[in-house]
Amino acid sequence: MSKIILTGDRPTGRLHVGHYVGSLAERVKLQNSGLYDEIYIMIADAQALTDNAEHPEKVRQNILQVALDYLACGLDPEKSNIFIQSMVPELTELTFYYMNLVTVARVQRNPTVKSEIKQRNFEASIPVGFFCYPISQAADITAFRATHVPVGEDQLPMLEQCKEIVHKFNTVYGETLTEPEIVLSSNKACLRLPGIDGKAKMSKSLGNCIYLSDEADVVKKKIMSMFTDPNHLRVQDPGRVEGNPVFIYLDAFSRPEHFAEFLPEYQNLDELKAHYQRGGLGDVKVKKFLNNVMQAELGPIRARRKEWEQRIPDVMDILKEGSRVAEAKAAETLNDVKASMRINYFDSDQSDMYQK
Repeated sequence: MSKIILTGDRPTGRLHVGHYVGSLAERVKLQNSGLYDEIYIMIADAQALTDNAEHPEKVRQNILQVALDYLACGLDPEKSNIFIQSMVPELTELTFYYMNLVTVARVQRNPTVKSEIKQRNFEASIPVGFFCYPISQAADITAFRATHVPVGEDQLPMLEQCKEIVHKFNTVYGETLTEPEIVLSSNKACLRLPGIDGKAKMSKSLGNCIYLSDEADVVKKKIMSMFTDPNHLRVQDPGRVEGNPVFIYLDAFSRPEHFAEFLPEYQNLDELKAHYQRGGLGDVKVKKFLNNVMQAELGPIRARRKEWEQRIPDVMDILKEGSRVAEAKAAETLNDVKASMRINYFDSDQSDMYQK
């Protein structure tokens, strides 16, 4: 069986460092591993419209922003097909068929759906399209016969529901769809990065993000304003590293060579944490170190993004070609699905339709 990757992001804003450590960096690593036969990276504009129906221009404008972030992070159009979701109409038809295999109660139990509804204050006014997100995501994944899906930890319930849909379809109609596996970052700190305000999730809508495209001075300003241990009031006070966003970011981004370059009095992060915990290490010094680490990581990404910003026609050509390839792949799967469901009425011998 071919090894195929499908993943993507909603174009509701520029991508941030939570996207990067949670999924983007892993995608680039997998892309360059040579272990995968096909890679599809989706800009999920149709999904973004489910809670932005009255603001289509916001989605339209951010398609290009997300594409620029992809290319800046190292996604290579020679190795990965970057495409726009709405340019693959087969996904909508697959979603429609899958809806018949899922109950309303099951979608309501999905933890990610519950969380998103609460975050957006939808409650009883939730759009049907948004509510059906787990089903449409299953269509996205199965359309490309994805075997591996590199995403953040918050998407685990979605993948479980996708597997249920695959199992139900194959049970009812025969072996047709491919069951996917989730690919999480090996670094636990990368699974879900908190916001700079200490909130549980970094989110564009909450405004607590460091964006991949932020200029160096903006990144520094955001880091120096980050939430830390509220009880660490004086340098000599012992501090907590558990749940401390500054140290969570260091867990996600710092490497041993960063200490040699930026903070040589410490061998590694464990030594830095130990000093903070026993007291005598101020938050400002730790934040300055984090800033140096983040600038080293984001600087090359920022530079590549500016290069691509000078080549917008080329970016659009990449999206157009990627969408063409994606639609061809999805059309093959849709044909197989309709054949299994025996609703391909004009494609083969259908003499059994005419019972005397």
